[in-house]
Amino acid sequence: MKHLFFTLFIISTISAKAQVINAESLRKVSDTSGFSGSTGFDISLQRDVNDKFSIETNVNLQYKKNKHLVLLKNEIEFQKIENSKFENKGIQHLRYNYKFHPRIAFEFFAQAQYNKVSKINFRGLTGIGPRFKLSKFENYKFYLGTLVMYEHQELSDDITPMERVFRASAYFSFSLFPTENISVSSTTYYQPQLKDIKDYRVATETSLLIDLYRNFTFKTTYTFTFDASPAIGIPNSQYNLSSGIVYFFD
Repeated sequence: MKHLFFTLFIISTISAKAQVINAESLRKVSDTSGFSGSTGFDISLQRDVNDKFSIETNVNLQYKKNKHLVLLKNEIEFQKIENSKFENKGIQHLRYNYKFHPRIAFEFFAQAQYNKVSKINFRGLTGIGPRFKLSKFENYKFYLGTLVMYEHQELSDDITPMERVFRASAYFSFSLFPTENISVSSTTYYQPQLKDIKDYRVATETSLLIDLYRNFTFKTTYTFTFDASPAIGIPNSQYNLSSGIVYFFD
């Protein structure tokens, strides 16, 4: 059975207002019903306001039966900024997928997250919308998604008020399988606020996965984000480069 982290979701954790989670990374290619998933460990070096060193652990679970698919993600990360103490961030994500057409699926998701470094006390998200499969080839997969999400956000910059807004989320993603042991996946998102399109986010994430031994895979991921209106003291653009080992299980 071929394993791979796909690439398609909506809403992750990268910056103070530009946190965007790549949910496609939660999916695992499988033709069988039941539970499957992965657990991973990453070490990364990141630069935005300051230089950062971080350690991240995550667990992804998937349950599939007929046309139904449920995805669950739990991620915890500890960050150290230059000579300061370690700070933490976390994200919990639940997604339901109903495939009512061979190339069209309906999705609903709910997410909660926090990030002390990016001054996010709490961000809650719920969203709904379709995703479309654009290709028929198994080794080259392309997707397009159009969703609407509700966002509740509380920042800790002592200036920005609590926000309750609706955002659109359009994304394009692809997954390439040039060989049986190597895969490349990438997703790009555009997320404007519906009442103020000048308040928008752009994020792109690209991952390279190389099978090592049995269910163990080496993964390198590069993420870049731009936020038109981040929290006070947080830059508009940020990037993150991380590498680690992932273990897949059935």
